[in-house]
Amino acid sequence: MLRITHLTRALLLSAVVFGAGVSSTSAQQIRGTPGAPSAVMTPQGLQLPAPTPPFTGAILPNAIDSAPAWPPQTMPPERAPNVLLILTDDVGYAAPSTFGGVIPTPTLDSVAQNGLRYTTFHTTALCSPTRAALLTGRNHHQVGFGNVAELSSGYPGYNSIIPPETATIGRILQQNGYATAWFGKNHNVPPWEASTAGPFTNWPSGMGFDYFYGFVGGDTSQWQPGNLFRNTTPIHPYLGAAPGTWNLITAMADDAITYIRNRAEIDPNRPWFVHFAPGATHAPHHPTQEWIQRIEALNLFNDGWERLRERIFENQKRLGVIPANAVLPPWPDFLPRWDSLSDAEKRLFIRQVTVYAAYLAYADAETGRVIAEVERLGQRDNTLIIYISGDNGSSAEGSLNGTPNEVMYFNGVALTAEQQMPFIPVWGTDRTYNHMAVPWTWSFGTPYRWTKQVASHFGGTRNGMAVSWPARITDRGGIRTQFHHVIDIVPTILDLAGIPQPNMVNGIAQRPMDGVSMAYTLPREAAQAPSTRRTQYFEILGNRAIYHDGWIASTTPPSTPWAGATSPLPSDVMNGYRWELYDMSADPTQVRDLAAEQPERLRSMQELFIMEATRNQVFPLNNSIAAMISTRPGPAAGRRQFVYTGASCCTQANAAPNILNRSYRITAEIEVPQGGASGMLVTQGGRFAGWGLYLREGRPVFTMNMLDLERVKWEAPQALPPGRHTVVFDFALDPQGPAPFAHGGTGTLSVNGTQVAQRSMPRTIPFTFAWDETFDVGLDTGTPVDDRDYQVPFNFTGRIGRITIDTGETTTTTEAVIRFLAAIQARARDAERPAPGTAPAAAPAAPAAPAAPAPQRRN
Repeated sequence: MLRITHLTRALLLSAVVFGAGVSSTSAQQIRGTPGAPSAVMTPQGLQLPAPTPPFTGAILPNAIDSAPAWPPQTMPPERAPNVLLILTDDVGYAAPSTFGGVIPTPTLDSVAQNGLRYTTFHTTALCSPTRAALLTGRNHHQVGFGNVAELSSGYPGYNSIIPPETATIGRILQQNGYATAWFGKNHNVPPWEASTAGPFTNWPSGMGFDYFYGFVGGDTSQWQPGNLFRNTTPIHPYLGAAPGTWNLITAMADDAITYIRNRAEIDPNRPWFVHFAPGATHAPHHPTQEWIQRIEALNLFNDGWERLRERIFENQKRLGVIPANAVLPPWPDFLPRWDSLSDAEKRLFIRQVTVYAAYLAYADAETGRVIAEVERLGQRDNTLIIYISGDNGSSAEGSLNGTPNEVMYFNGVALTAEQQMPFIPVWGTDRTYNHMAVPWTWSFGTPYRWTKQVASHFGGTRNGMAVSWPARITDRGGIRTQFHHVIDIVPTILDLAGIPQPNMVNGIAQRPMDGVSMAYTLPREAAQAPSTRRTQYFEILGNRAIYHDGWIASTTPPSTPWAGATSPLPSDVMNGYRWELYDMSADPTQVRDLAAEQPERLRSMQELFIMEATRNQVFPLNNSIAAMISTRPGPAAGRRQFVYTGASCCTQANAAPNILNRSYRITAEIEVPQGGASGMLVTQGGRFAGWGLYLREGRPVFTMNMLDLERVKWEAPQALPPGRHTVVFDFALDPQGPAPFAHGGTGTLSVNGTQVAQRSMPRTIPFTFAWDETFDVGLDTGTPVDDRDYQVPFNFTGRIGRITIDTGETTTTTEAVIRFLAAIQARARDAERPAPGTAPAAAPAAPAAPAAPAPQRRN
């Protein structure tokens, strides 16, 4: 029998506790009593996840002689703060009161008054790129987001895939022991993965976030968000709510409050990281009626956009959020003057901006509720709040007159002010997907020029930011003017939390972060410290700039973001742009161009841009959306037939059949029970553009919703009797048209092989249905394509045997679109080049989108 002597026991104990090649402190630091369940481990963080630490107890043959030890919990360093990272959407530098605007944002004001206000902070000029940079600490092209996800292309800088070599702040903090959550907008899922089929590697749950409550995509209705998820499950919490009583801005604040409270009550010693990203103020502007009434009572905009800009500029000088030598650039000639407008136009435009302002104020107030909960829980002192006011400049995607339906803008349709008048009473409600006129956008960029999408000028890239952390920041209400960029946020968070940037995550070596820590700016004496960011490039859709040591070289935008395809763009993106040069210390608002005076400095800046662009995967440069029309990977790529055998919901467009700009056939094999059937068979989109095949009171109906301006219908005259039936909608696209998109065609509805309805459409929707709504089978989520026929969810009450969608060849090949755009741009250039002795002619209008019909009044 084996005998355990005292010597043997000592040798066993030493082998267990001091195992060969194992150090109890080399890979991690252990806090607490070894062996106790409360013992915690603080990884050094260079390798994530941290290796399993050695067992610290003793194992002998008899349990009575052994010493147990629990594996330690992974925790951040002691006194590491909670982090609340707030990012609003499409907010210009000058919109919030914190940075001189007239729109009240008391929550942002409070964060600034209790901390620091950063006045020279920058984004990328577009939402997906900014958000990818914010999450990773790398430049946007380095993480696949040189453009928005929907315009991704097959180049490393543009493929909309954040690579595993660039782990997100969620992953880093999670594997260092933080609880992590994301609320609101997520515009960084590759479009072909944005469905319930996944894969979910590039969703928040796959990027290090324990919990996600928000929408996937560029924007959504705040009243009926069709692309809302909890983790990876689609949800529709607005169903059954009376119109105007449920709003996503409030719902996500409620969810965030619950999350933070649960963490504090259940595990108060574990810090949390919450990314709070409301959809405001991206279109649609959907505040509650209460907030609209509050802003209306203030009469902020009755003097018009030019006077608004002047008032903001005066406020900014008084607050010190712009340099004392800043000059207000002149009002641009390509925007209308307020005094040139009719009274009716002024009424419309005031309504548009009032709703926008209410949306910003509402979102700020709901964000304030989240912060108030942190305060109530006693966690405010050790919570780092970073509140970034916008992911780019204010948006010009509403067109010169604004729009009641942003889906129109992205389909090349613009309404006159007169056509929009019927929408004024419902502006901002669920009956609109609304956006404001460009001149308001320009004013909310004061004192800078240009807007969202324009990366060359500060109107597109400068956003206000406030940071507070009562335990560390003592210069309450201080202003910081150091030049920084959104890539600097992740290094700052890690620095302040005492967590190093990892060099290995999940076995994959990490690329160094491009960002630098801003922690040096926190002390009171750092107000005048020189910036540690000396160089930063900018590029979106060919517009570009390079900052270096107080100078910035910027390309001149060859067209406005709202001009569309009719504006000629240089085909040689690299060499076809004119450059400007500015000394930011003497000219902080980019007014005096020094390019002609200092050509050598400009040349060196251009060379620096090329070096930075090469290092950051910016090439190839592209300024044409046409060149981005390509087949992307995913479940719909290359397929011509789609088959569904039961109810399903919430498939986003890039994973669903595409019926735009092609012939198609929809075949529904169904069974009607005794007593008849009704409900949706298959649909995509909703109130603001979409289509549906359904039974209404038993009669087969196909409806094409033309941008909420017109609904084209095919309807059978009789209800289907009980039994099996085959309902077919066949659309034959006209082979010829003035453009490769929006061709007309003829649709035929048949039942059991017999034609029951046929009619032609002179045009079709050219580019997109409502993107926040999904492709559904057997029910309808979001909003109905025609709410005079039915209300959601409109479940089919019969049985679906098989629904098949067959699609033909598209007319919008990359080559066809490029040829079309080249032709109309050539015509525009010819029109700008008058014959000797003649006046220049006006540029011709694009034939792409026929004139829209007058809007229908909606009740």
